[in-house]
Amino acid sequence: MPYKYFKRDISWLSFNHRVLLEAKDESLPVYERIKFLSIYSSNLEEFYKIRVSGYHSSILKNISRDESEEEALQTLLEINNKVTEQEKEYYRIFNDMILPELEKNNIILYQTEKVEPFHRAFVEKYFNEEVFPFLQPMIIQKDDIHSFIQDDSIYQTISLLKKRKKKSNAEKMAYTYAIMKIPYTRVPRFIELPALDGKYYIMFIDDVIKANLQSVFPGYNIVDCYSIKISRDADFSLENEDQKDIAEKILRKVRKRKIGAVTRFQYDRDMPGYFLKYLCETYEIEEEELLKGGRYLNLAELIKLPNPVGDKLRQKLPHPLRVPELENNTSILSVLRKQDILLHFPYQSFDYVLRFLLQSAFDPKVLEIKVTQYRVAENSAVINSLISAAKNGKKVTVFVELKARFDEENNYLSSELMQQAGIKIIYSLPGLKVHAKLAYVRKRSNDPKEPVKGYAYLGTGNFNEKTARIYSDKGLLTSNKEFIREIDEVFRVLEGKPHMLEFKHLLIAQFNMVAEVNRMIEREIENVKNGREGRIILKMNSLEEKGMINALYRASQAGVKIDLILRGICCLVPNQPYSQNIRITRIVDTYLEHSRVWYFYNNGREDVYLTSADWMERNLYRRIEAAFPIYSEKLKREIIDILLIQLQDNTSAVWLNENLENVFKHDDNPPVRAQRATYEYLKQSTGQ
Repeated sequence: MPYKYFKRDISWLSFNHRVLLEAKDESLPVYERIKFLSIYSSNLEEFYKIRVSGYHSSILKNISRDESEEEALQTLLEINNKVTEQEKEYYRIFNDMILPELEKNNIILYQTEKVEPFHRAFVEKYFNEEVFPFLQPMIIQKDDIHSFIQDDSIYQTISLLKKRKKKSNAEKMAYTYAIMKIPYTRVPRFIELPALDGKYYIMFIDDVIKANLQSVFPGYNIVDCYSIKISRDADFSLENEDQKDIAEKILRKVRKRKIGAVTRFQYDRDMPGYFLKYLCETYEIEEEELLKGGRYLNLAELIKLPNPVGDKLRQKLPHPLRVPELENNTSILSVLRKQDILLHFPYQSFDYVLRFLLQSAFDPKVLEIKVTQYRVAENSAVINSLISAAKNGKKVTVFVELKARFDEENNYLSSELMQQAGIKIIYSLPGLKVHAKLAYVRKRSNDPKEPVKGYAYLGTGNFNEKTARIYSDKGLLTSNKEFIREIDEVFRVLEGKPHMLEFKHLLIAQFNMVAEVNRMIEREIENVKNGREGRIILKMNSLEEKGMINALYRASQAGVKIDLILRGICCLVPNQPYSQNIRITRIVDTYLEHSRVWYFYNNGREDVYLTSADWMERNLYRRIEAAFPIYSEKLKREIIDILLIQLQDNTSAVWLNENLENVFKHDDNPPVRAQRATYEYLKQSTGQ
């Protein structure tokens, strides 16, 4: 029987739909639900810029990919149909659930340009003083030069009729069309109007402009006004570029994103056909690029919706827990000489990683620091610590991945800043992205047998203190000599030095990762064949690589019990004859589930790995990734317990079924919300 696989991008839409469903959860504060509406829209925008652009390339430019041109067109239509259905649900949630909930809390969000009498003077004054000076309306002429529609901007398209002193029955009334960008760089998306009788009023800037259009076009009668938005191809590949001038090449490509080919033309679904036809002909929009939207587009900006009521309408996040071993000792390095420390973000603070780097920067015995950087925070405390280390005479080397999508420019600027401080910067490797999360410190020792000691941090997420507050990740601080030796070897590879030793503890993509994972899966299969228990739990963001999926199918057929905790893409199809022993859990909650954990029962000896790698072709074959075993029985038990908590979640968790539907796990057991339960578990285990 041939194995089946979900299409990658259709599977991703299932994940984004799960994000949307979180906005329906009435147990959440209304601004938390609004946050998920914003995330859904933001995710979809990036999806059209990156993934959908590939289908357009296949169809229009004959660029080869896994699918034929006909299959690519079919998939594109399937994507657009599913997105259209999801968008309908999106607006139902927004209009029928979110707006009434805001009104219950005395927050009125206008849904029309028709302003209440008590707000007219304010709206007109605001428009004239704050908006009108920055408007640049242009007449659209089909057969003439017309304005370029920028990516990520909302435009208002207006149909007009010229005012005439005398009307003649014989005179044909012809529409004039105009386009005008909403000046978001000058004005906010949401305008707070004067409160009245305990009620707070908020208005879209879109409607503020619509309410005053007549003053923009004084010689015309306004017929209609509708919003449009274009998404453009933002994908590019530089993975095979050589090291020479790679930074400049990447920056040139980044700047061209703004003029990429159209991948989505979104428009107000109430726009009349004649109006849409005129716009499509003028701007050469193809049918497969059209996507209906609502009255308000780009609702990723809902995250900026003012909250005049205060914290009671927002999710209250618990304070990060302390790590007693690190709180009771001023030197993190001295703690690591005695034991490994496992950190769980954001349940515990990322400040411990910053302290690790900062103490290393100022410790007079520290000789060298090496770090990989994939996505750098703006005004990064990590970067500041490394700059301090360089200024204090340490040898500092940072590998900066310039090919981290949408962070290329920020990473480049950060690397320039570090170079000015004397830090050695190594840019992207040709043909590979470096996604491993590693930091390495070398320090002089008083021990004559070991004059230099090593310390390291290995993580599942980026060195980014901002995302560490909202991404659920794990990290290990260690002085394990074998780990240190192999991390040093990874940096030798990144620095272009000869590869000297085999990796026996770390699993490194491009070297031993795929072979070792397959070996561990086969070991579970053999154990079942020999009458023993076989058990695998895999937690990651995405599962797409067919070789790995086939290995899991074979394990399931052999009788190995497999639980997958997958947040995003899943191409493995459950509930088939060859996947009867595989269950797929998806968790979407307050924090973004981002950690990757691999568990293999191993006949009771239980192997646990933390890793930066998802099981996607790009991670396993086109990136440098690192997985690291947890040897401490105490820390291993901690990770397994948290995995089991996630599998018990019957509140935020869903099963993913054979139709890519998110089926909530609601059952008769006591309610478990994994993220809250994890916090309580860690709180109790550390005696807080």
